Amino acid sequence: MTSRKLLPLMFLVLLVALFLGTPLASADSSHARIIRLSLVTGDVRFAAKTHGDPLADSGANWETAQRNLPIRQGYVLATDNGRAEVEFENGTLAFLKENTVLEFYDLSLKDGGLITRLVLRQGSASFHVNPVSGDYFSVTGGDFTVEAGSRATFRLDNFQDGSTVENIAGRVTVLHQDETTRLEKGQSLSMNAGEESSLAFGRVPGQDEFDRWVSGQIDTVSTATAATMQYTNSPYYAAGFGSLYSYGSWFNCGGYGFGWRPFGVSSAWSPFTNGQWILDPAFGWTWVSFQPWGWAPYHYGGWLFDSGCGGWFYSPPLLYGFHPGAGGVPIRRFPPRVHPPRPVYHAVTAVFVRSKNSTVGIVPMHPLDAKGKTPLNLDHGILSPTASSDLSGRRVMASEPGQKWETLKSAPKNAFSNALMPTVPPVRVSRTVLESGSNTRVVSTSKESSIIYDPKEHRFVNSNNGANSTASPQREIVTQRDRTAPPANRDGRNNVAGVPPVTARNATAPPPRNTVPPPVPRYSGGERSSVGGGSGSTWGGGGGGSRSSGTSSAGGSTHSTPAPAPAPAPRSSGGGRPH
Repeated sequence: MTSRKLLPLMFLVLLVALFLGTPLASADSSHARIIRLSLVTGDVRFAAKTHGDPLADSGANWETAQRNLPIRQGYVLATDNGRAEVEFENGTLAFLKENTVLEFYDLSLKDGGLITRLVLRQGSASFHVNPVSGDYFSVTGGDFTVEAGSRATFRLDNFQDGSTVENIAGRVTVLHQDETTRLEKGQSLSMNAGEESSLAFGRVPGQDEFDRWVSGQIDTVSTATAATMQYTNSPYYAAGFGSLYSYGSWFNCGGYGFGWRPFGVSSAWSPFTNGQWILDPAFGWTWVSFQPWGWAPYHYGGWLFDSGCGGWFYSPPLLYGFHPGAGGVPIRRFPPRVHPPRPVYHAVTAVFVRSKNSTVGIVPMHPLDAKGKTPLNLDHGILSPTASSDLSGRRVMASEPGQKWETLKSAPKNAFSNALMPTVPPVRVSRTVLESGSNTRVVSTSKESSIIYDPKEHRFVNSNNGANSTASPQREIVTQRDRTAPPANRDGRNNVAGVPPVTARNATAPPPRNTVPPPVPRYSGGERSSVGGGSGSTWGGGGGGSRSSGTSSAGGSTHSTPAPAPAPAPRSSGGGRPH
């Protein structure tokens, strides 16, 4: 009798020991940051490694960027006639306009906080920042570095003849040389390149087409993520889960809890049907799905098979509980599979197996699989790792009764060939307003200069020549080396949203602008304090923001003031990383 009473307790102890003592199959989670390219429209490319200015590095290898590409420190993302969206672990989003180059200069961890320092090499990008305690986020571009220590949305333009910061929501801090400025919602800051006297406050203008696109994407991701997270029973943000709401349905499958399947698939469907293998420098061979929903299911949680529930379905990394059932046996079969504060990342939610004749196959990973042990889903079929979207049944590899399969800890180095497609480098684009048009407004004036904002170009210019202020169209100069255009996207898998065309003309390449390396993070963890304060002198021009030297305190903050950052390094002629 006593032994029967102890049976449930022993069962729970066994499960806890399994969870704590045995690593997950392919549980590749480490100190590497987990960031993904969440949306690609049109022509987007990336380089995994560059030296100095990416646009001037002739030795950089550029490749075509596909949706769901993992992004690592040092990567450079570039758009031509296209746009891109990047999703971070904490829900921060970055949006790149056409002809924009963004460098992921520093993606690191410190005391559990996410340290993110980006460099906008050229073009326009918007950022929806969603930090948690201990995180640091900054973007350096042109003459400014923008820091966001709390939830905020801002846009940064880095053009050949000037820079503009527009704070759309929340509060941001702008660094320029040894000056610190706080921008409130609706404020902007602009400067002509090389003209300190042109530094001026303004008001954020009405939205252009890119702003409306960004706003729509933020709303879509936020709504879909909120609707999906209820099925994971987790208070923490998980990248890619919002796509599950848009492209599939959730259902309750008996004792398994909630499962998910994509819309329109039959009982014969199996995972890993449409994607490619890439060699990730942080995690090794990684599955990159071409499906818009293909991030979370192939990197978090696991897969289950139940014919009564329609066949294969995705099991998210739930915070499973234990509820007594018949005879005291828990109904929920799985221990927790969440590594606070974020789910455990896998290069692929599959287990690699190999037969005696060296054939390599994959088995969708079960949530209870233990690394190096026989996968629990082995009886449901072994899939060819090189299969495409063909669902004719040949994806399931032939296996004779009693055939032995060796479980591999990871994929062999020669198991695949890197599927990334080489492409040509991005072009250096010089956007200059040669003559101001009639649709402009003055946001700051002085005896010597007038700061003019052109809504069509979405930027400020300094205009002193009244004779040239008559109506005349703006022009965008695109400079590029001779190159062959990459092949057209025939399957259309990246064309998720329409992007207006961009017209380019050949011209002589302009010299690169000097770029200040990003300053070191000014926060060492813990709660944020406001930076900038109201003690400094105010810049003119309808601002309302505040300016202070690098040592001024944060006025009005209820938190302790962090130590100020060292002054940025002197401008370098190469426009690249500090050496």
